[in-house]
Amino acid sequence: MRNFSVEEQIAEIVKMALVEDVGYGDITTMSVIGDEFIEAKAEFLAKDDGVIAGIDVVWIVFKNVDPSLNFIPTVSDGDFVKRGDIIGVVSGDARSILTSERVALNFLQRMSGIATLTRKFVEAVKGTKAKITDTRKTAPGLRLIDKLAVEIGGGVNHRFGLYDMILIKDNHIAIAGGIEKAIERCLKYVKEKNIDLKIEVEAQSLEDVKKILKFDEVDRILLDNFSIDDLKTAVDLIGGKLEVEASGGITLENVRQVAETGVDYISIGMLTHSPKALDISLEIKI
Repeated sequence: MRNFSVEEQIAEIVKMALVEDVGYGDITTMSVIGDEFIEAKAEFLAKDDGVIAGIDVVWIVFKNVDPSLNFIPTVSDGDFVKRGDIIGVVSGDARSILTSERVALNFLQRMSGIATLTRKFVEAVKGTKAKITDTRKTAPGLRLIDKLAVEIGGGVNHRFGLYDMILIKDNHIAIAGGIEKAIERCLKYVKEKNIDLKIEVEAQSLEDVKKILKFDEVDRILLDNFSIDDLKTAVDLIGGKLEVEASGGITLENVRQVAETGVDYISIGMLTHSPKALDISLEIKI
């Protein structure tokens, strides 16, 4: 099976988005402008403060609709913009600009919203060793896009799917009949299949942490919904033997406290499952 590059995967996502939106044609533009070529320019305008993400994706949208369009960004991914700032300018056939508008904005607004929220969390834990990481709680079909936006915002990516890291969670443990049985089954399987992947195990109590620490093959412990005091106790128990990740109920208001317990990673689902899109418009200037 062919392994697609990141660029190829993004191009496929963009094509699907254009098929969804444009279908067999932009009827409004076709009816208003018809076959007439009108040279136009349009500016992406920030209508709120935030971190920009998705510049390259916007470029791919324009090239898929009309390769003759000229897109010149005035900022780069990761830059902070303020309300009223111009993010970029696209020029060329007015029909192509209008047809591209919504898909380009959808990607730019969503990605910038994710990057902006991620940056807020990253800034909140500055000075600690904790890294802000994402989850698999992404929009279906947009995981690569969503996780790219987290990186642009200063976060790090957790596993991309069920295939690139082993994460034994509560439901696996329940089905296996206990945390130790689940880990033993996992270790037997990876040995038989000669699988070389990191293994992470979820703990829901300090007793779980003690059981997990019996296994040298485990790489990371996920402390789910622990209180601040229990996080501190767990970090002390682990003593640097494994990577430590905290998750569950983490907000901008309490993330600093979580980070100061000494955990290595803080995973936050809201980065991608409910981001507020950054308000950006595309204004035609003929």
